[in-house]
Amino acid sequence: MGIKGTCFVCDECGELSYRWLGRCPGCGEYGSMRERKEDSEGSLRERVEDLPQPQPIFARGMEESRISTGMDELDRVLGGGAVLGSLVLLGGEPGTGKSTLLLQAASRWAAQGIRVLLVSGEESAAQVGSRATRLGISHPELLLLCESDLEVLERVVRKVKPEIMIVDSLQTVWLPGVDSPPGGVSQMRESVFRLQRMAKENGMAVFLVGHVTKEGVVAGPKLVEHMVDCVLFFEGDRFDGLRILRAVKNRFGSSSEVGIFEMTDEGLKEVSDPSHRFVAHRKSPVAGTASAVVVEGKRPLAVEVQALVAPTCLPTPKRVSSGVDPKRLAVNVAVLERRVGIRLADRDIYVGLTGGLRVCEPSLDLAVCLAVASSYLDKPLSLGTIVLGEVSLTGEVHRVSRMSDRIREAERLGYSRIILPRSFLEETKGRGLSKGLELMGVEDVKEALRAVGLLRSS
Repeated sequence: MGIKGTCFVCDECGELSYRWLGRCPGCGEYGSMRERKEDSEGSLRERVEDLPQPQPIFARGMEESRISTGMDELDRVLGGGAVLGSLVLLGGEPGTGKSTLLLQAASRWAAQGIRVLLVSGEESAAQVGSRATRLGISHPELLLLCESDLEVLERVVRKVKPEIMIVDSLQTVWLPGVDSPPGGVSQMRESVFRLQRMAKENGMAVFLVGHVTKEGVVAGPKLVEHMVDCVLFFEGDRFDGLRILRAVKNRFGSSSEVGIFEMTDEGLKEVSDPSHRFVAHRKSPVAGTASAVVVEGKRPLAVEVQALVAPTCLPTPKRVSSGVDPKRLAVNVAVLERRVGIRLADRDIYVGLTGGLRVCEPSLDLAVCLAVASSYLDKPLSLGTIVLGEVSLTGEVHRVSRMSDRIREAERLGYSRIILPRSFLEETKGRGLSKGLELMGVEDVKEALRAVGLLRSS
């Protein structure tokens, strides 16, 4: 006989208690504990013949079954395509194009003869149909169901047998019997668990659309992110056409890959050569700019750092960054003051990356230092110059990962000179790195400033 009982779950943080509490011990909210019935009878398998049989870890048939989306940028972030039996959570701010991206991917799947079920809990059939008409999407294998009841959805899945299911959105689906409104912690946890079981039992890939809170995280508890196999974030400014798809968790591939798209009137289009998008093409140099090559996943990307240094009358000067780690910016500014002697304590400093990309790796350090110094001195770097290197607290320039790939990307884009750590040149002695690119090694930031003509040689 099964064991039955009652527990209480917090709607805000998911804290579990076996007695009712007026205040949740986990998050401190009042009146958030909701009663929930427990029944372990359905989860126990009492017959020995019903137990699953273990198998060798390298047994035949354990390989991942993937389905390509037909979109190289999306496949890159997923690790090669959608894995059957997986659960993928796609988050992003309203208006970035999450539904458009998945609708276009669904169209590509349907064109391959793959049955796709699109479940819409937010929009009506007319609204989804209007978007599909605008994007030119129409295929008999692409099915639409406007439903939010998961028990009804489960019966439809058993009848239709789709290979791909898209649920838009996670905050609208609900499971009868759970004492929590749609979007609540208990409801979302149980819904994700039921969707995960549906994906495994039916061998289909399930994509969930998740809203983003004011703090920039997917709404709901962190438990939801732990339960899914892959978490993707779709980033972008609604006033800019550039969209960046970033993986923050992926059990079937790299979690550092990014996919780059551009929003147009015909929907999202892939950006095949993003380096040209992130670097400004000028005929004459401009003070306050410096170019570098960063690595996102497996792909090197050339970016341009722009800096503006302006006098301030405030007692505390501003340090504003866009796309650059603000902590690293503070360190770089301190290095310029202490190791180079550039006085910035009475100046506001604004630093950003063109194109809307966000980069946290240390390879931008030297470019940030040179861009800030260039703006302060009002002297531009020469065209065709690119810089690479991490700046330490002592002002020394250190090598970063995958230097050879970064150098080849700079050469492909037509740069003529690259400033990089001298230690890297001494280790490799420049063998086979570049044929038409001048490599100039520097020891510290002050030497780098002299190499680009911002400081006079002593």
